[in-house]
Amino acid sequence: MPPNPLDTLRALGEQLRQTVGEELGDQIEALRKQEPERSLAELQAELDSLVGLETVKEQVHALVAFLQVQARRAEVGLSEAATSQHLVFLGNPGTGKTTVARLLAQMYRAMGLLRRGHLVEVDRAGLVGQYVGMTALKTDRVVRRALDGVLFIDEAYALTPDADRLDFGPEAVEILLKRMEDHRHRLVVIVAGYPRLMRRFLDSNPGLPSRFSREIVFPDYSTDELVAITHGFAREQEYVVPPESERELRRVLEAVQRGEGFGNARLSRTLLEQALNAQALRLARVEGRALEELEAAELMRLEPADVVAAARALGEKPEEPRRQRWWR
Repeated sequence: MPPNPLDTLRALGEQLRQTVGEELGDQIEALRKQEPERSLAELQAELDSLVGLETVKEQVHALVAFLQVQARRAEVGLSEAATSQHLVFLGNPGTGKTTVARLLAQMYRAMGLLRRGHLVEVDRAGLVGQYVGMTALKTDRVVRRALDGVLFIDEAYALTPDADRLDFGPEAVEILLKRMEDHRHRLVVIVAGYPRLMRRFLDSNPGLPSRFSREIVFPDYSTDELVAITHGFAREQEYVVPPESERELRRVLEAVQRGEGFGNARLSRTLLEQALNAQALRLARVEGRALEELEAAELMRLEPADVVAAARALGEKPEEPRRQRWWR
């Protein structure tokens, strides 16, 4: 039995009412969370302080310099070189793509290219609806939230699945391309994902390569860089990874197979979280002493056994490095 047209209209009306209410809430929340404006020099210094990512830093500095020169050319009456500010970030998870996107958004604000310089992060679920007409509403809503800032689409390749079936992802891409042109002075879009899958995404629509002409590749972190990142996470929470525990951590990280899906900084964070759990269990079982008697140094210190327990909790025995199951 075909659906009742009145029921369809009621559903669309309810969706529209919900969308308007959610948009107002989003705008209020965005204003509340908007970060204070920082200078370009401060933002570039924060970028330079990130662990690793040397090639990424070079490309971001080159992009910023190019945009500054083009702005100055316009000021003195010279023509601006035709270029797109939209970007493609290629890399595995945990390589700092969202962090760099957030810094770039604020850099655009500091240079006067974007009024607010905020970052709106979405994936396929935030753009694609389940029913006819819903994708346009969802995509337009996200674009409106991102105006005067940066729209960051993670795993953008999910918008163009391989399967030969009815899918509304391509519709979201078409709407996005149209809105990028409509709001070309108010919106910057960054699409991100695995290199191989992002190539397929860019080839899926003839309008994508011209909009996203600049790519930045985020390499996997080395073991030394992952160790440094883990130390940074530990310091943030007032924990210490002493040399003997660092050696165990390094052995665990070196055993992890690198490739598509490698977790990078997410792996470091997950390992640390599991090590904190292991330390808590160990300290709670200290024989003959109450937790109240432990000194601050003991509460901060992560022992090698905590690192080993963390690896095992993630499904891997450190002494069996060939079996890889927990790096994703």
